[in-house]
Amino acid sequence: MLTVPRDQLDSYIDKPLPASDWLRIDQQQINAFADATLDHQFIHIDPEKARATPFGSTIAHGYLTLSLISYFIAECGIAPENVQMAVNYGTDKVRFLEPVRVDSDVRAVACLKEVREKKPGQILIKTHITVEIKGAENPALIAEVLSLFICA
Repeated sequence: MLTVPRDQLDSYIDKPLPASDWLRIDQQQINAFADATLDHQFIHIDPEKARATPFGSTIAHGYLTLSLISYFIAECGIAPENVQMAVNYGTDKVRFLEPVRVDSDVRAVACLKEVREKKPGQILIKTHITVEIKGAENPALIAEVLSLFICA
């Protein structure tokens, strides 16, 4: 994560940030997410049945891909200096555009959209996130993510 002085954050608005590293989504991770969320639809966990679908394989849950945004923000996001803690504040305008097939590599590209001081020492940042799939024309998802930074 890129950290910059608070008074410089605005200069990063609408400028793309460096992409995260690629991350492989394997069947073990998909199965663990299915267990954690109780979403055991066959398209996620049954490779044999999933081969007969238009996807040709199992696919990650859309919400699995969305949940990785916390990880990706830490990799490719931006934050003010002197952060004591950061919390997820919400997500706006989420769209799932392309399924993530098992054993695909995904990464995120972030772009700072808005910076606002909620209270002294509390900075709310809106980041546009695109989760890309290696080799795919369309991204897996796009979202606007809100992060609240508590600063010293």
